[in-house]
Amino acid sequence: MTAITSPKTPPAAARPRSGYWQHLKHVMADNPVTGLAFGLFALFVLMSILGPALVPYDPIVTGVGPALQPPSGTHWFGTDHLGRDVFSRVVAATRLDLLISVSAVAISFVIGSVMGAFAGYFGGWTDRITGRLVDTIMAFPLFVLAMGIVAAAGNTVENIVYATAIINLPFYARMARAEVSIRRNVGFVQAARLSGNSELRVLFGHVFPNTLPPMMVQISLNMGWAILNAAGLSFIGLGVQPPTPEWGIMVAEGANFIISGEWWLALFPGLALMLAVFTFNLIGDGLRDLVDPQRRT
Repeated sequence: MTAITSPKTPPAAARPRSGYWQHLKHVMADNPVTGLAFGLFALFVLMSILGPALVPYDPIVTGVGPALQPPSGTHWFGTDHLGRDVFSRVVAATRLDLLISVSAVAISFVIGSVMGAFAGYFGGWTDRITGRLVDTIMAFPLFVLAMGIVAAAGNTVENIVYATAIINLPFYARMARAEVSIRRNVGFVQAARLSGNSELRVLFGHVFPNTLPPMMVQISLNMGWAILNAAGLSFIGLGVQPPTPEWGIMVAEGANFIISGEWWLALFPGLALMLAVFTFNLIGDGLRDLVDPQRRT
């Protein structure tokens, strides 16, 4: 008599991944560099949230130590020309720089991707108006345009965010238009229309989610560019004003002392700036894999 056996359970690798956290774990394991990038990003987020409350000295108070003291056990990154602790200022500056970059990229992504999606899906006058607006912005050197906006509107944090959002807007508008125009007549879109969905529901429920993977890479790149843009504006005196701790200001102030041998004033904020841009450049592939609908199956 033949024994009845139950079907074998497929191995874990063969079972489809379900749930966001299972998908996140798979992405991390599939690319260790992505895990490193997310770890560095989490470190910057923690520094921006908890750092100002945990630093050993007030980042604005002067005279907490001897002026221009090199790195030591008391002052890990040394002190500046006013006796402020450089380590405390570098950590405290993380919050402002991340706030500027995240806010600017979020604004440019939302507005630019919606404009591009409408232009690519409906075409006509919507496409023409969007195209002329994007062409007008791209006609200027982007950093020079940001300088002009901030100089005209005033060098406040809000205006720096708006200027950075404006110069990044064409990237998302053009990318969303291209991706949507490719997919607006494919099979699953036609099926969604035949099912009785409205055009807006088809656009934002079926077409737009499939355009997100390449835009996630663009978001990560723009995050790094936004930090560099804010630091560049501060470096030339059009950004955040002293004594507010900001990486660009600290590099600009430290550049005046490099010749006299006080190298730590520009080195440590410059390293923080470089590491932040490096992190955002690496995190793009991981974000693309997380939002790609095809990677979830």
